[in-house]
Amino acid sequence: MHALPHDHTGARIKRLRLERHLTQRALCDLAQIPYSTLTKTEQGTLPASPRLIGAVARALRVEVATVTGQPYVVELRADELDVLVQPIREALDVFDLGADPEIKPRPLPLLHDDAEAMLIAVRAGEIKRAAGQLPGLLLETTSAAHTAASTEGWLLLASTYRSAYDVASKLGYGDLAAIALARMDWAAQRGSDAVVSAMGRYMRALTYLRAGQYRTGGRLVQVGLVTLAQAGTSRERDVLVGQLHLGAAVMAGRARDRTAAEGHLAEAERIAEGTGEAARVHWLTFGPTNVAVHRVSVLAELDEYAAAAQAGAGLAIPRDWPASRRSHHYAEVARAQMWTGDLNAAFSNLLRARRAAPQQAKYHPTVRETYAGLEAAKRQLPDSFLSYGSWLGV
Repeated sequence: MHALPHDHTGARIKRLRLERHLTQRALCDLAQIPYSTLTKTEQGTLPASPRLIGAVARALRVEVATVTGQPYVVELRADELDVLVQPIREALDVFDLGADPEIKPRPLPLLHDDAEAMLIAVRAGEIKRAAGQLPGLLLETTSAAHTAASTEGWLLLASTYRSAYDVASKLGYGDLAAIALARMDWAAQRGSDAVVSAMGRYMRALTYLRAGQYRTGGRLVQVGLVTLAQAGTSRERDVLVGQLHLGAAVMAGRARDRTAAEGHLAEAERIAEGTGEAARVHWLTFGPTNVAVHRVSVLAELDEYAAAAQAGAGLAIPRDWPASRRSHHYAEVARAQMWTGDLNAAFSNLLRARRAAPQQAKYHPTVRETYAGLEAAKRQLPDSFLSYGSWLGV
């Protein structure tokens, strides 16, 4: 079920509920959410939080994407992004067929440079360019990895699968993102690299976070930590351990487990003191700043929006931070400010999210839900607000 003009998450929740012949009370009991929150969300006067979306999806036994309306097909088609998805899907399907006799791959060092450029493009928010180049790189690297049958080749292939995951998830294709992660794990196992395997667990945990399946996500974090225990001591390993704790902190926050969330943040902060800013280590952006950014997210997940907004507003983002991460952070701060009633500041941060990474912001559920919340407030906002809505396609 995809987004329609003037559609919103609350309306989709209502349709899904009625299709299952459930009353609002019945859905609240199944999802363990407040009755007033559900009624206001269905009416469109209250934006849907990530926690509510996950709870409703679990209760109705549908994917989160069905509730949020992803992928946003109409907008993707208008931006000519929808036609780029099928070639990526096809390139992921040939992972185990060996080298393609019709493809003569370039040497691994040249492919490595392209794979790194792909990671950088995604983090710069250049989703369309990355999606267009990705199928060819996937096919060439698949043949190269099977031909070389070396650790270097398999890990290079794992990197391209990671980029496929990034692109698919940012465009809202959860099923394709899951396939890409499975392929990444397959290649990482052949490369026998504990760090890359743990990174795959981390990304997989994030998919369960978005789906509202916090227990499974937490188990994946623990598996990732166990996997990293097999790796030798290094800054690279510490970065991955710290990033796993950050993911676990947000997961615990959304599950309303404050003690666990604060424990994971404290451990990540301790590790970050040793690694320093490590934005370029596997492009995970780990370091003291990322710990502070995740603290904003955790506070918001715990419904401490005033504290989240204050922490976010006073946080300086390094200039070398990837545009995609800056955009995501601005969207998180905007959400917190919207819930506190600081509508002008919230819209300002939505604009910052758009300026930082427009292609990502346009398809980001948090951006869309926050905009819907500002629109529902029905207070005086600048003319540019309506222009922003037209850009989103809502």
